[in-house]
Amino acid sequence: MIKKHKALLAYMLALAVFTTYVVMDTFVISRVYSEASGGGSEAAMQIEQDTEDGTAQDDAAAEDADEEGSHKGGPGSGSGGPPSGGHGPGSHGSGEHSGKPGGKKSSSSSSSGSSTSSQSSLSSDTSSSSTSSASAVSSAVSSSADSYNDGKVSINYKEYTVNGTTIHVAEVSVGSASYLKTAFAQGSYGKNVTATTSDIADSVDAILAINGDYYGAREKGYVIRNGKIYRNTASDDAEDLVIYEDGSFEIINESEITAEQLLAKGAVQTLSFGPALLEDGKISVDSDDEVGRAMASNPRTAIGIKSDGTYLFVVSDGRTDESEGLSLLELAQFMQSLGAETAYNLDGGGSSTMVFNDSVVNTPTGGGIGNGSGSERKVSDIVYIGY
Repeated sequence: MIKKHKALLAYMLALAVFTTYVVMDTFVISRVYSEASGGGSEAAMQIEQDTEDGTAQDDAAAEDADEEGSHKGGPGSGSGGPPSGGHGPGSHGSGEHSGKPGGKKSSSSSSSGSSTSSQSSLSSDTSSSSTSSASAVSSAVSSSADSYNDGKVSINYKEYTVNGTTIHVAEVSVGSASYLKTAFAQGSYGKNVTATTSDIADSVDAILAINGDYYGAREKGYVIRNGKIYRNTASDDAEDLVIYEDGSFEIINESEITAEQLLAKGAVQTLSFGPALLEDGKISVDSDDEVGRAMASNPRTAIGIKSDGTYLFVVSDGRTDESEGLSLLELAQFMQSLGAETAYNLDGGGSSTMVFNDSVVNTPTGGGIGNGSGSERKVSDIVYIGY
């Protein structure tokens, strides 16, 4: 009986120990599971946070793309566009001033990533397109120290030596007469408004330029520029060069026609320095024309036209050890040798300057005492080739 009681007690003790073990094990397993579940939640929260960070980064990238798109844009909308007359492309530049706007920013993370990817692709395509377009424009323009050709304007520059004088000649062929232009110093008409030929040329992006007639040094003489009358006071027996809309040249006498009549005939430019050097291919000056004008040999500037419409821009050096200069008759003879049908003398001496491809190619002597040769005199106006 005692043995049975001991056995029963031992059995109950063993049952109690087993029950305690099961309860504790269940608690431990539950705790471990709970901790595991808590860790999973933290991991899930971390994943969600990463997703939000990624969305913010994508949104920021999209905003950057928007800003870049609105500031950079495609080619052709800035300074390189065509002039108001609609003739040909603008000069020098592909124009990155305005263009396509950037893409819209998406409100969701997934679509934002897609939007950013599309924006990157679009930016890349646009960049490639702009580069290709700029390359095409660049490859279409051929320019060197002695030539320029963009398909609409062709210029060949040469130097000649005549009577110990260096003469600079630019032969110009244009697709439209509108590319032959004039410009005022500082962009304004006025007696005391002056600038160097190179500065005026730079202000209008001229491909080629020479000094004009220095209208500001005189009280009289017609001034018609780019189709507008600025001065209609005639100078007695003054010979003017008139350039018409079709690009043709004519020599007129101011005493025989008014500025208003010239404008009605289609005059676009009048230059009133003179004299005429050639008319109908024949020399119209002689040695007597030097009297009362200037010394026999000087730096000179002239403009002419051939029968085929080719323009001649001519500047001779002078008053230096290397170049004595030309008389009016010598200048007329030289223009005739180039094949000019009509030729006209512009302001000379220290004003004579030629600018080609952004460089002064002759040796001006107008900088004043102490400045030496190579210094430009400030003038009122220029004649130039440009868009």
